[in-house]
Amino acid sequence: MTDGLARLDAEIVACRACPRLVAWREHVAATKRRAFAADDYWGRPVPGFGDPRAPVMVLGLAPAAHGANRTGRVFTGDRSADFLVAAMHRAGLASQPTSDRAGDGLELRGCRMTAAVRCAPPQNAPTPAEQAACLPFLVREVHLTGPRVVVCLGGLAWTAALRVLAAAGTEIPRPRPRFGHGAEARLAGLAILGCYHPSQQNTFTGRLTEPMIDDVLARAVELARNDG
Repeated sequence: MTDGLARLDAEIVACRACPRLVAWREHVAATKRRAFAADDYWGRPVPGFGDPRAPVMVLGLAPAAHGANRTGRVFTGDRSADFLVAAMHRAGLASQPTSDRAGDGLELRGCRMTAAVRCAPPQNAPTPAEQAACLPFLVREVHLTGPRVVVCLGGLAWTAALRVLAAAGTEIPRPRPRFGHGAEARLAGLAILGCYHPSQQNTFTGRLTEPMIDDVLARAVELARNDG
């Protein structure tokens, strides 16, 4: 299983399937942001991070241009990472409340972080075709790691989780389970939880607060424990 994840990660990092995403991630890595001018940007697709057999998976949309696209680790090096990992630490899922850079000592406990799309997209908006091209990576990652709970950060992550289940042969009910903060769906032994994305747009405006994300992560821990 660990070998399988290593092969998957290597395939993800080497992927050049989507010309628009390749051009954008490499442009960002070359031009950089002034605050990170001295940094060597990763500028490639970003694999998942965390326990290889974690019962809880935290699923985001895509790497941030100057976050994971810079650091090479999902949810690392930007304000979204600050908010999310601090909440994961409060929930007992992370060893420390910060996620600044690869090799900073962060360890996830019973949790894995990953993304539906592995390259930073322009305007944080991957096209449907780009989402479809990346889906097989997520299908394989879920199959290899076997989570019991997936916390979906935003509506596109929720849709990706449903597509993973459909790709595995699970019949998705009609009407399809709808995303919302605190939404919960149980399909084929997998619990899917909805959470607003910890973007600055959401956290600065109060659409997503610390108590709100804490409640979702506490529910994820509870479900993982009770189903274990």
